[in-house]
Amino acid sequence: MKIIPVLDLMQGIAVHAIGGRRDSYRPLDSPLCRDADPVAVVEAYLALHPFDTFYLADLDALMGRGRQDRLIGALQTAFPGIVFWLDQGLPAVGDVPHDAIVPVVGSESLDTMERLQRMAAHDWILSLDFFDGGLRGCSEILERPEAWPARVIVMSLNRVGSFDGPDLDQLDRVSRLAPDRALIAAGGVRHGGDLEALERRGVHAVLVASALHSGAIEGSRLSPAAS
Repeated sequence: MKIIPVLDLMQGIAVHAIGGRRDSYRPLDSPLCRDADPVAVVEAYLALHPFDTFYLADLDALMGRGRQDRLIGALQTAFPGIVFWLDQGLPAVGDVPHDAIVPVVGSESLDTMERLQRMAAHDWILSLDFFDGGLRGCSEILERPEAWPARVIVMSLNRVGSFDGPDLDQLDRVSRLAPDRALIAAGGVRHGGDLEALERRGVHAVLVASALHSGAIEGSRLSPAAS
């Protein structure tokens, strides 16, 4: 099972995401990295383990405040061997596909099925954004799993940064809807035991931030397969 570190980006810095309450996010300052500069955060993650894929959430873009394209470009330049899964909402007209960037589109950005269907021509990842068990965005998305791409994130927004544990029930429900999709868990991971529970369920990958920053999951616990 692949472990994918997360960077939440706001106004040019990395922030600590807790519970999906974006207006209250503060600059990142953790035992892993005392510097909120995104390049420093990636370097700290790589010192922990040779990860080859990172998840970037451009919170400014998701909140309608403009995209942080210059910062994303700087990260690509600084880390040419890394693949970035990038959530900026719906791709803009004129976006050029890039081998090192995989677009992630959250259900919160998909208010109609038509918007989802337009993504069919792209290599992309769908994020099913749940908050307190309910889906944010077009509810019909859950009724049309045949329209989903090959990879699907099951994002429990209210568990992000909470150390409440992953929402295994929600993962099971989504797995029953689309057993042939590669599921990625996100939100609530506390420790290595949670990683083991997710792997037993056949989860393809997991997004992790707080448990890496706090030291609850140490680099020595990560197998080569986690990269």
